[in-house]
Amino acid sequence: MPPGSHERPGREASWRGVTLVVVLLTGFLFAVSAEESDGTDLRAGRFTDFRSVVRAERQSAQRLTEQVESLNAEIEQLSAGLGDRSVGRVQRQVETLADPAGLTPVSGPGLRITLTDAPEDVRAAYTGDPNDVVVHQQDIQAVANALWRGGAEAVTIQGQRLVTTTGIKCEGNSVTLHGVPYSPPYVLVGVGDVASMAASVAADPYVAAYQEDAAAPVGGVGWSAEELATATAPAYDGLVDVTWARPLEG
Repeated sequence: MPPGSHERPGREASWRGVTLVVVLLTGFLFAVSAEESDGTDLRAGRFTDFRSVVRAERQSAQRLTEQVESLNAEIEQLSAGLGDRSVGRVQRQVETLADPAGLTPVSGPGLRITLTDAPEDVRAAYTGDPNDVVVHQQDIQAVANALWRGGAEAVTIQGQRLVTTTGIKCEGNSVTLHGVPYSPPYVLVGVGDVASMAASVAADPYVAAYQEDAAAPVGGVGWSAEELATATAPAYDGLVDVTWARPLEG
């Protein structure tokens, strides 16, 4: 310290106090972070890209599906061991309805249709509506409906069997099916009379508009159709319970 200079009284003690406050505040923030995270990672960069998020959600849904399959198998085993005639009668009714409900696999000739977003460079350079160069829920639904109208015995999307209660829902840049998010390309397969399904797809006006966008010279959404000598639609293995709303008692 230079001669003649004087340290302001209490400066050192003041800095000690500030340091103590910072340490206590830091500890408090760590505690809050641990409580809020509940054991999970709060960092936004945990997933490096969208595909990682989709993959993680798909794996989580797969684990839950496997649990459902295990519980259903246990229920069937317990039911079979009852030896009750009324239970046997209901089980025979279930077996009769299993095929039309999509609970049994179906194999035969097939038509595979693949829908894809425009390439990334095309989307980046596109000056029109960005929705014109990506696949939407309506596009997938239109193709699925055309396959059904063409007499398809079974239809799959991304290998998942479609049933009466199936919903196709857009969520951001992905499409969710049976609670599982999927990113493009979207692959639909119809099992049945190929010529009839192809004619139905060709006659659908919405699908025709999509194909026009796919054929745009500047590049657009992708479209391909391929006949398959043999295709298999697996049995639907998700939840089959249906619930409905009830009016409130007046």
